Amino acid sequence: MILGYAGKFLEVNLSSGKIKETSFDDEILKDYVGGRGLAAKILWDRLSNKWERVDSLSSENILLFLTGPLTGYFPGGRICVSGKSPQSNGVVGSTVGGEFGVELRCAGYDGIIVTGASEKPVYLFVKDSDVEIRDASHIWGKDAKRTVTILTKECRELLKKRHPLYGEWKEPSLLYIGPAGENKVRTAVVAAKWSHAAGYGGYGAVMGSKKLKAIAVKGTGPLPDVADIRKVKRLIQVVNNNVYDNDLWRRWGTGSGGYEVGAKTSSEPVRNWQDEWHDEKSFGVDQFENRVWVKQYWSDFGCPTCCLKVAVVKSGKFKGAITDNPDYEMQAYLGPNLGIFTPEKNVFLSSLIDDLGLCGIQTGNVLGFAAELFQREILTKKDLEGIELKWGDAEAFSALIKKIAFREGIGNLLAEGTYRAALKIGKMKNVDVLPYAVQSKGIGIGAHGIRSGKDYPEIISYACSVQGGDHTSTAGLPLDSGGSELMEIFNDSGVYCNFNSFGIPRNLRFDFYEAVTGLKLTREEWCSSKALKILQLQRAMLLLGGPDLKWNPKIHDDNPFRFYEPLPSGPYKGKATDKTAVEEYKNRYYEAVGWDKNGIPKTEALQKLGLEEVNKTLEKLR
Repeated sequence: MILGYAGKFLEVNLSSGKIKETSFDDEILKDYVGGRGLAAKILWDRLSNKWERVDSLSSENILLFLTGPLTGYFPGGRICVSGKSPQSNGVVGSTVGGEFGVELRCAGYDGIIVTGASEKPVYLFVKDSDVEIRDASHIWGKDAKRTVTILTKECRELLKKRHPLYGEWKEPSLLYIGPAGENKVRTAVVAAKWSHAAGYGGYGAVMGSKKLKAIAVKGTGPLPDVADIRKVKRLIQVVNNNVYDNDLWRRWGTGSGGYEVGAKTSSEPVRNWQDEWHDEKSFGVDQFENRVWVKQYWSDFGCPTCCLKVAVVKSGKFKGAITDNPDYEMQAYLGPNLGIFTPEKNVFLSSLIDDLGLCGIQTGNVLGFAAELFQREILTKKDLEGIELKWGDAEAFSALIKKIAFREGIGNLLAEGTYRAALKIGKMKNVDVLPYAVQSKGIGIGAHGIRSGKDYPEIISYACSVQGGDHTSTAGLPLDSGGSELMEIFNDSGVYCNFNSFGIPRNLRFDFYEAVTGLKLTREEWCSSKALKILQLQRAMLLLGGPDLKWNPKIHDDNPFRFYEPLPSGPYKGKATDKTAVEEYKNRYYEAVGWDKNGIPKTEALQKLGLEEVNKTLEKLR
């Protein structure tokens, strides 16, 4: 067994109630590492022969909760959630911070594989090798805070009863869904703590389709043994020292971006991306810090950045709304994207989104899309059942958020996500509304635009990503650059917080991998072989798609229509993405990753990587 791994996985069949342990050959772990990479391998091996027929919200889908060998060692604990995505019909490696991955490894497992579906609401309880499926009827329908409160108390009491000599138990780590996941809303998250979320991919809906309300884990063992513990400790300190030098991140996290990204780089969504610039100083991070923060520093397991804050609305009509201080993505999508420029309104909507178990990015994208349709009189007050969806009206947006979470009225349509909703509204209204849908392959674009050229995404970042609009996994050249999709695959497969990797020495993450596993892995080997294997599997499943949506690279390997429109204001007024430049860059990227001129992985590229079965399956697309 390779060092750095617990060596076994839990497999839970919710249809039969059977629980077993399973493992993977060392060669698979060497090639696919863990997390996102291993998820792609498992899904391909088990579902590729019927991928196009598998409904992501059916019992046939497989839901994965996977750690990586660096989980618990590289600063910043996370867990990777994956499966067939209800948004893209491909595979997304969606990670969420917290202690869950560390607890799971200390319980003796590298991951959990969930198959089938329960007939009634259940939750999974794991205490080391003691694993059981428990009734969740009493928490089905409960929001985030109530779910966490009830389950924390229940699990602690259960642990105390079963292990009375242990003393007082620290709360287990939880992953769970809110009402949105229960109602199979495609923008639902798998949540942790009050307000952490694996949002991209829509896996909260998959969890809901399986009637799995939560997973609670308490591990009492050590983390897996490593090859060189002295080197691991030394590398942890290198990462920590690098983080300590970044005062901005430690003080404000990404929350400094709500004003900065709009005012300085003109790349923030404003009123559904109709603009990307604003100079609203009322939305500056100092306003959040002074008006809504109640706790300035806290962090997840082993994280030196401590970028998390707690924010609460202290007065006015939204008094009492409490959540993490919104990070940049939540600030942007539930702020300027909706014409909102005050911390209190932003915190109010963020708190509601978190409580209902929705993704702030994906649902914010839907809300902005709906508001623009209302602005253009395509959707009417009657369509919205009395909601006057004006920019800046937090109460109107909160009413629509609730309709989406519970699939009520127009909310049932918008719960399908921006792209699917656009197709249905277009038919309903007999007008093409796709130009107002700012998404890529069913996934709303992260809150970083490309028109000004001053933010980090490139002109093909979203168009060619195997994770669509995911701003944490963007395509670009060179393939071994720090921000390339291949390097993000390593972060998501090693499973740790990539924020703590910013600014570290170029090869440190691979040194870390060797210190933990004992396996030598160079950046060159990763980018020319192992990462490409994972990328090709994700690309293949994305292109196979189905059963309700398929993607044609000639059409869909492109930016949203909006990004070709000139910016209307700000210092970069008039700038737009150049279509010819996109096509030229896209062709260079295709060649670099081994795809043909039509965006299909080439036979020779797949054979070189040992992916003959993938090649055979893709023949029908060529």
